[in-house]
Amino acid sequence: QVQLEESGGGLVQPGGSLRLSCAASGSVSDINEMGWYRLTPGIGSQRELVARIFSDGDTDIAESVKGRFTISRDNARNTVYLQMNIPRPEDTRVYVCYAKTKPSGGLIGTYWGQGTQVTVSS
Repeated sequence: QVQLEESGGGLVQPGGSLRLSCAASGSVSDINEMGWYRLTPGIGSQRELVARIFSDGDTDIAESVKGRFTISRDNARNTVYLQMNIPRPEDTRVYVCYAKTKPSGGLIGTYWGQGTQVTVSS
């Protein structure tokens, strides 16, 4: 089991910066991938993968935020960060941290944080 605790959401002005944190606990050695989705509310709400980082350090950033957002990790703290630079009003969403474990017996576990609201507004 992996537990995820997010922090850092809130209100940010367009062009400012904000950093989201996601701290993992529990079976952290089983984690192969961590990242962030963001949710679009409404009927048939969509989920967009924003960024992810793998256990080997490789990262993957969505085109919609590339050049503005970065993902990094602090292995000593078992924490992943989403640095949001030059945010835009359209980045206003609920951001949810997730972790995926390495395959075990053909199964991959996926764990989710509680979600944090990010509002980009002046």
